Amino acid sequence: MNGQSAGHHEDRVQTAVNSDAAAKSALVASWQRSSKLHRLDPGERKSPKRLTDAEFRKAKQNVEPLQMAAQSSLDRLYLAVGGVGCCVLLADRDGVPVDRRGADCDDETFKSWGLWLGSIWSEESEGTNGIGTCLAERRALTIHRDQHFYARNTLLSCTTAPVYDHEGNLAAALDISSCRADLTEAFTNLISIAVADAARRIEAENFRRAFPRARVLLLPEANSGLGGLIAIDSDDLVVGATRSARIALGISQESLARSLAAMDVLSGAEGMEGSLDRAERAALQRALAHTSGNISAAAEALGISRATLHRKLKRFELRRAH
Repeated sequence: MNGQSAGHHEDRVQTAVNSDAAAKSALVASWQRSSKLHRLDPGERKSPKRLTDAEFRKAKQNVEPLQMAAQSSLDRLYLAVGGVGCCVLLADRDGVPVDRRGADCDDETFKSWGLWLGSIWSEESEGTNGIGTCLAERRALTIHRDQHFYARNTLLSCTTAPVYDHEGNLAAALDISSCRADLTEAFTNLISIAVADAARRIEAENFRRAFPRARVLLLPEANSGLGGLIAIDSDDLVVGATRSARIALGISQESLARSLAAMDVLSGAEGMEGSLDRAERAALQRALAHTSGNISAAAEALGISRATLHRKLKRFELRRAH
């Protein structure tokens, strides 16, 4: 960006910051936070701050379970967009990329922009940007070119979605960034769909890894569009729920600390009538099929006692091979 264009962007940001447009524009509200709350100057020329090696190792360690759960989704996402000059970043809740996918031929370009491991892309540090503003507002968004706060970032287009951990806490941001001038709005829309879908896959994989011995039930999407996953133990108690499931079912972390019967939790959920029974019946049938009807082996696979399995078979009127 030349000096004249940079100056125009700085003037535009300052004019918006001093206006009353924040009430109607989420973008201007972010610019105001960047300027008035974080005391940033849109004309700042310094590159993004970076963690020290020791700080970066600690940041990676803190988010390691989620990062491991994200590997296949990061690979799949990069296969979809890497060939058109985009990089894929997984940043922690502080806006620091801890994992990345990018083409070797593009690495120097992205590194020069600070889109690299260990850089700090929080809104507090970099002003309005995809990763930082996504984390600040806890929603999926695109910050396209001159929507960035800093004039030096206005060649970037960043599409980002929040990622929540198995307890429903904001844990990371998944981002696709590009500095291509020919990135069209239609392609950006496709990227936003891909990023949101990948974020949900990461959450689901991380959730299943957090509850390896539980049965995981997928909730149907309600009118709100929220579905989600819940984990149910061998006593039919809910032991975990994703953020969207917590919202849909009104589950809090405190209530999970108590004994929550799955049927009580699901009884008021739209579209859930009989879903637990159907899921449990299917799980029993699969276990019996995999063990050729061997009760002891099926019970072990399900993590329940023989007596409990017998009761469940009787309840569902399931026949077993002898």
